[in-house]
Amino acid sequence: MAAATARRRTVAARLLATYVVLVAAFAITVGWSVLALRAAARDAEILRAGYVPLLVRIGEALAEQNVVSAQLNHITSAKNPSDVKEWLSASRRARPLTFAALRETAEHGFAGASDRQVIQFGEEAAQEIAAIDRLLSAEPERFQRLFSALSAGEIEQAERTRSEIVKREAEGAQRLRALKARVDERMAHLTAAAKARELASMRYLVLLGALTLIVGLTMFLYARRVLAPLTKVTERVRAVGEGDLTPREVVATNDEIGELASSFEGMVLAIQRARADLVQAERLATIGKMAAHITHEIRNPLSSIGLNVELLEEEIAGRGDVESAALVTAIKAEIDRLSRIAEQYLSVARRPRPRFAKDHLDDLVRELIAFVGPELSRANVTPRIESDADIPEVEFDESQLRQALLNLVRNAREAMPGGGELVVCVHNIEPQAVEIVIEDSGVGIPEDVIANVFDPFFTTKARGTGLGLAVTREIIEAHGGHISCERREPRGTRFRIWLPRRQPDSPA
Repeated sequence: MAAATARRRTVAARLLATYVVLVAAFAITVGWSVLALRAAARDAEILRAGYVPLLVRIGEALAEQNVVSAQLNHITSAKNPSDVKEWLSASRRARPLTFAALRETAEHGFAGASDRQVIQFGEEAAQEIAAIDRLLSAEPERFQRLFSALSAGEIEQAERTRSEIVKREAEGAQRLRALKARVDERMAHLTAAAKARELASMRYLVLLGALTLIVGLTMFLYARRVLAPLTKVTERVRAVGEGDLTPREVVATNDEIGELASSFEGMVLAIQRARADLVQAERLATIGKMAAHITHEIRNPLSSIGLNVELLEEEIAGRGDVESAALVTAIKAEIDRLSRIAEQYLSVARRPRPRFAKDHLDDLVRELIAFVGPELSRANVTPRIESDADIPEVEFDESQLRQALLNLVRNAREAMPGGGELVVCVHNIEPQAVEIVIEDSGVGIPEDVIANVFDPFFTTKARGTGLGLAVTREIIEAHGGHISCERREPRGTRFRIWLPRRQPDSPA
């Protein structure tokens, strides 16, 4: 029982599973959105703190470098070289500060990045800026020679010195432009990657949103399918409340709803059986009252008629009238038959509760067969008894069970008018029950009749009352057992009686 309960899938667990799946799908969508936003935020931070300030600083340094180069190109032809000299001296003193700020931007702007390639680029940019700074700051005496030549009026010497300085300044500017191009390229690559990621994020978000919607609809349909049997159970309850006790197929689900449906159908079946038993009991009670009344009214006249017929028989016997004696004998036979019918009706009306006592069923069967042996022999019926060796004691009412078995044995004899074989078997079928099987080799009972053989007043005999099998079933059910009828192959009828070894209210 515990294992079956453990294997049962509860409705709560199944609905919780659908909720977990739906939440998982939603979590995947939200998680992807968060990752995409974090990636976009990282790129934006790299642009804000790294590439953009570096590009601005490089632009400023490149602009100063271009101005220096322009001033150098015109210094030899300037009308007032001393002013240019002062400006160049001030520019050279300020340039280390510009490159220091540029190098700091490269070193610290990419330090917080999570991408190793970005950090490496910042380090390479700082190294390149330091190299350019060293290049432009090297050999400061060239400017002194230039200014000395200009002061002395040595224009040719000043032109050569200026060309050397301009060449170095141009090389620095070229390296700055190259660094600026690399920064532009990195920014363009980052922007393109961000756009691609944005498009991919939009696609994935749409896809995940659609997936979440599909999962939600699927889980809704699944939950609806899980709870659908509950609707059927509700409809079944409403139908039963309106009086429909027709057995229905149980909703086959391995959960509480299936268990509820199974239990409810079992309850409906029990109610149907109880109602059938109640109808049967009321029917038998009505029959009993009617039978008791009719039998009471008939038995006294029958007794008087029987006594007068006996007197008439004695008088006719003294006269030697054979024909009249035969008529009187026929009348006596009919009176006896009516008396037996009256007794059967009385047995239905006045049947007492069984008085149980422990005894051996196989002994009862052997005594019964011995008792009816002469009438079986006259009908050319051969009895045979089969019994297990270890039949235990059974609690039963001997007189009532004897009557029930006698009814079955006589029915079997009457089903074999030309003779045959009667088999009575006693088996120990389970630890707490025994079975009695009575078989005959007669003509058998049609399939469409078997279902009604235990109904009161139902009979296939021309002069039967239809009470024998009804009384038999009543006795067996009063013993807590049940009886069934089936066809026997190749011919004949088989009755099976199942009896418990001990009655429920008996002491252990």
